[in-house]
Amino acid sequence: MPEENVKLISRSSASGRIIAIGIVFAFLYWASSVVMTLLLAVLLAYLLDPFVGWFERLRIPRAIGALLVLLSMSAIFTGLGYLVLDRADEFAADWPRYGAVLRHATLVVNRRLAIFEKQVAELAPEEERARPAVRIEDSSPVRTLLLRGLGSLYSILLVVTFLPFLIFFMLAAKRRIWHATMELFPIGQRTDVKETLDEVSAMLRGYVVGNALVALILALGSWAFFWMINLDYPFLAGTVSGLLTMVPYLGAVLAWVPPFLIGMTKWNTFGPFLGVAAMLTLFHLLALNVLMPAIVGRRVHLNAVSITIALLFWGWLWGAIGLILAIPITATIKVICDHVEAWQPAGRWLGA
Repeated sequence: MPEENVKLISRSSASGRIIAIGIVFAFLYWASSVVMTLLLAVLLAYLLDPFVGWFERLRIPRAIGALLVLLSMSAIFTGLGYLVLDRADEFAADWPRYGAVLRHATLVVNRRLAIFEKQVAELAPEEERARPAVRIEDSSPVRTLLLRGLGSLYSILLVVTFLPFLIFFMLAAKRRIWHATMELFPIGQRTDVKETLDEVSAMLRGYVVGNALVALILALGSWAFFWMINLDYPFLAGTVSGLLTMVPYLGAVLAWVPPFLIGMTKWNTFGPFLGVAAMLTLFHLLALNVLMPAIVGRRVHLNAVSITIALLFWGWLWGAIGLILAIPITATIKVICDHVEAWQPAGRWLGA
């Protein structure tokens, strides 16, 4: 084949790959609600599958076992939600006391910002100060906020409505889905495909269980710490603060918000705030450098650079749910790359 034809074919192949990648990303963006619902269902189905298998070993039909597992998990989360909401109701009833302190602090900050802006304006040239400020106002802010809120509400309703049904069907029809998936590949490749899927299953299950365990440890530790310092609503503050600590990178600061908000009514000096910030930062560092590598890291096998890039990309694409799914998606891609010879260099880079 002439060299010119080889170059033309290689260029066409590269262009086709770029176009295909662009189409995939466009689909992930525009169909984000559907894709996120499917991925969350797959993640939770992998987590709950061992419990359904346990019922199946007791000679309970798989469909009934899947239904029992879903009902049990729903009851557990409903009970936990009731405990949190019960404390939240008490906090809401006591909110006027905290709201007054918060409004006072906001007024102080706004006053100081106004003084600072005035001092900066005095430093500007006289012609700049004389020039009238140009304000661009949204012609329909209410409509904009309403449309944005409806879009978010639609995504939440889609997830809440379809997620239980998807999980149930995935658990109940696991064998048929598994057999149909195997038939998509040639007979000679089915052993490698089975090993890949088994490794993905173990990784996803270990990731979800590990993160849940770390979040529980952080919530209990924060609860105990807040109870020891005699903070109001220690269970509510500890639960919210422990969960916020799990947020990548920003969790060290977000975890301060609940105790700071509650402590504003009883702490008149900066000492208690600094102590709480130091302890919660220590919790975050322990979770990031000790608990996560020991409990989750051995399952994921991703380096810090690939994790950071994944969090940035999927968080930008899908928001908060993207941050939750970023590491499982990237770890699954790594497992697939490790089992495909042509993609193994990419897998080694993700785990280097």
